Amino acid sequence: MMRLKNGLLFSAVAVSLAVLLAACSDSESGKEGEGDALPVEVMVATRQSVNRSLSYDGDVQGELEIQVFSRVPDRIEKLFVNVGDRVKQGQLIARIRATAIEQVVRQAEAGLVAARAQEANVRLEYERSQRLFAERALSQQQLDAIKTQFEAVAAQREQAEAVLKSAMSQVTDAQITAPITGIVATRNYEEGDMASPAQPLCAIVQMNRVRVSFDVAESDIGSLKVGQDAEVRVKSYPERIFKGRVSEISPVLDRMTRMAPVEVMLDNPGHVLKPGMFARVEIRIGTIPNVIVLPRYATIEHTSLNQQGTTEVVVKNYVAYVVKGDRAEERTLDVAYLNHEVAAVVSGVSEGEQVVIVGQYGLRDSARVSVSGRKGTPQ
Repeated sequence: MMRLKNGLLFSAVAVSLAVLLAACSDSESGKEGEGDALPVEVMVATRQSVNRSLSYDGDVQGELEIQVFSRVPDRIEKLFVNVGDRVKQGQLIARIRATAIEQVVRQAEAGLVAARAQEANVRLEYERSQRLFAERALSQQQLDAIKTQFEAVAAQREQAEAVLKSAMSQVTDAQITAPITGIVATRNYEEGDMASPAQPLCAIVQMNRVRVSFDVAESDIGSLKVGQDAEVRVKSYPERIFKGRVSEISPVLDRMTRMAPVEVMLDNPGHVLKPGMFARVEIRIGTIPNVIVLPRYATIEHTSLNQQGTTEVVVKNYVAYVVKGDRAEERTLDVAYLNHEVAAVVSGVSEGEQVVIVGQYGLRDSARVSVSGRKGTPQ
């Protein structure tokens, strides 16, 4: 009997201990769950319009740039310009030594004088022969012979004039002038160097307006049109936005890259934009009205590889987290458009909902959260 009582007492104690331990465990578990709430920042989703745009990297170039060459391969006697100088069309920029050409000119002048003298003598003879022929004192055959001689010396005179003109043109080529009004961008020689027709003496660029050139992929070329507004940014002036327009779109694509050259033209007051600068171009191609707009960083991108027939296609899906009470709900987004700043969402998030914009990368669906801050809608 004593043994039975002791057994019952032991069982009661064991059950009491088990209940007590379970209660303590539940209490600690509840405290731990409260401590697991993750702090996040949210924004209230609102509807607005989004400007669609395409962005490209390009190079700044002058509106017009001319390479100036010397046709005379001789010593440079004088250079009249330096890099950065402003020049006007027709202004003398260099003089090339032309000793050999000047000798050719003198020889050509002497040859022309001799040819003209000979032509004058034969002309007198031809005129006298015509009078004799009229008086029947000269046969037709004799007249034709003198006429042929006169025509030959006249041709020699014309040839001498052409030789002199060519020589004089070469002398003129030794005086190199600016073909356009602009600024000297480069100078490749010093005085005393031998000028070569293969290398330009200098380059002259017009910078009142500049071009930004870049290549556009085949998938985007249909969205671009001449005259579209463009915004240009350069590293030298990070706070400034330069306005321009699409001025040229190549009618053909490169067969290897499947890309087409495109140019944007813009005014350049003060010549602050320099040829050779790296530029970021953004071209507006339309507007999407009445969509939920989220910061790009609020969305999480998931990339997967899907099999379509015999081809594997990269598919991108986007999700965001919405706070409901003290929980985070994962939402799959239908994104109509996105760039490096914003995402235009057609469905997945409703107007007025609180979207997580800070802390979303540590979340999972139904995770406990606590809102530590709120921010406005991106513009």
